[in-house]
Amino acid sequence: MQTTRSIRTYYTLILTQTLSIIGSRMTNFAVGIHVFNETGDVTPLALVGFFGVVPLLLASNVAGVLTDRWDRRLVLAAADVGSATGTGLLLLSFASGAFQLWHLYAIAILGGVFDVFQTPAFNAVVTTLVPDEGRDRANAVNQMVGPGAGLLAPFLAGMLFGLVGVVGVMAIDLLTFAVAVGVVLRLDIPRPPETDEGRESRGSVWFEARMGFAVVWRRRLLFYAVLYIMLHNFLGSMAGILFTPYVLTLTDSEALLGTLMAIMNGGMFLGGVLAGAWHPPLPRMTLVLGAMVLISLGMIALGVARSPLALGIVFALYLVPNAISSSRMNSILQAKIPPDIQGRVMAALIQMALLATPLSLLLVGPLVDHVLEPAVGGPGWGAVAPLVGERAGSGMGLLLVINGAISTAVGLAMLAWPDMRHLEDRLPDPVPLAEPAIA
Repeated sequence: MQTTRSIRTYYTLILTQTLSIIGSRMTNFAVGIHVFNETGDVTPLALVGFFGVVPLLLASNVAGVLTDRWDRRLVLAAADVGSATGTGLLLLSFASGAFQLWHLYAIAILGGVFDVFQTPAFNAVVTTLVPDEGRDRANAVNQMVGPGAGLLAPFLAGMLFGLVGVVGVMAIDLLTFAVAVGVVLRLDIPRPPETDEGRESRGSVWFEARMGFAVVWRRRLLFYAVLYIMLHNFLGSMAGILFTPYVLTLTDSEALLGTLMAIMNGGMFLGGVLAGAWHPPLPRMTLVLGAMVLISLGMIALGVARSPLALGIVFALYLVPNAISSSRMNSILQAKIPPDIQGRVMAALIQMALLATPLSLLLVGPLVDHVLEPAVGGPGWGAVAPLVGERAGSGMGLLLVINGAISTAVGLAMLAWPDMRHLEDRLPDPVPLAEPAIA
């Protein structure tokens, strides 16, 4: 029986994670500005993303199994402690004056190792704390955490960067971690009920990790949906890496970059409000796919935007649909995946969705720095100049347009598939252990 107390526990958890994420975003923003100002290249920023994703790709399935076996409250606290350790090491590197780029890459790997536990654990916790009829709203609120932090972090980091530098920003980040861990350890998060499929999935760590993928493969439509999410992430992660260099190249203004990032996070926050308040009579998967298509169209718009006003409009609207897509997809998984194996299944889905992302992060830097930007104004560029312009930054704009067009086309094809639109109805419901499985 879900209680008011358990729902209150969930929202307390949300508040603590918001505080922690504000600190982390401040650090990321300050370090990103420092690195781009020092190097002038996209590649170092892309490599940070690459090294942060590698642990998610390699170890998520094992982390998901351990999340199912261990107390999820302790998993969340340990993940915060691990992330704080990485921030502390980075702080020492900057404070000692010995900072080198490889330090940032190593700490990105360390942070990624602990992230592999946090995401599946948090998503699985929602199932045990919030009933199905409240999950769309709960997941939408969760989708507001990142944007809410993103609204404050650029403003705070931009203000503090000039006063206390990178080291001071990271020290504040460590304080937010300490508060988050202290609160999480005091929460009561129940273990999930056992199911038939969960009992059948018991075995060694490696067996249970493989079962996470087997559960997805048995639900073949879900597997196909994740393939599209994989493509969308591959193309969209390039856009994410390009935000900072694209805006700085077009505008040469760190202040405008901070403003635009805050505007984009404001749009994402608004999307979270919309996702929590708007419940149209449409299948959840239709909303997921429709929102992903809108994001893809936003990628195209970003590639052709060149003035500060146009950038502001696109940044405001670009990720408004993100919360709708993510919250509804999470609600589908929480309703249809047995709660006692959600950790390993969520981890398997994360691995599949991110499978192509490292390649994307490795490609975007050299592609922009050595191919697209040098090609601006060269032979044949006149064919695309009316669309993306003919100045510094236009190569990045062309990549955004191409990626957005591909993702839009595939998303529309998925929307035209009736079974995919009704994915939730096609997936089986979890069978509690006390009930006989239906043949």
